[in-house]
Amino acid sequence: MELLRLLRKSGVPQVRHVAAESDAYGYDIAAGCSTEHVHLEVKSTTDPTRLVVHLTRHEYEVMATDPDWHLVAVLVGRDGSAVSVATVSRAWLYSAVPVDRDEAGRWESVRLEVPAHAITPGFSAKAWQLAEDWPVASRPLWAFQPSVPLPSRA
Repeated sequence: MELLRLLRKSGVPQVRHVAAESDAYGYDIAAGCSTEHVHLEVKSTTDPTRLVVHLTRHEYEVMATDPDWHLVAVLVGRDGSAVSVATVSRAWLYSAVPVDRDEAGRWESVRLEVPAHAITPGFSAKAWQLAEDWPVASRPLWAFQPSVPLPSRA
């Protein structure tokens, strides 16, 4: 997984691909240092024109209870390398998932087309810095215009 390589290259001291062990975590990568940990759900795509992700109920429920959980999108190039990395707004995810209307039915997975205002280029953590050469698009990507400031997100 390309994001694992980028995290390790950035010098993040603890990087673990937990999805290779079990789906029970509700995220793919656990990373961090002694003062901060993050749990990254990674969604990859080869389509630079729109960001569509599939989120399971379990992933959503983990997000709802885990403040360290983040949804990271990776645009993958033809050679399999990361062309761009971006973070999807938690607040937007909360607003976009369906609501169960009856006890007899509940959603188990959802397909979400992420709008530009819910995407922030790159990924950052408070306690550790990522390498400056992380791929972040310099051209319009997923309807995101880097030259246009984005509104702040939760």
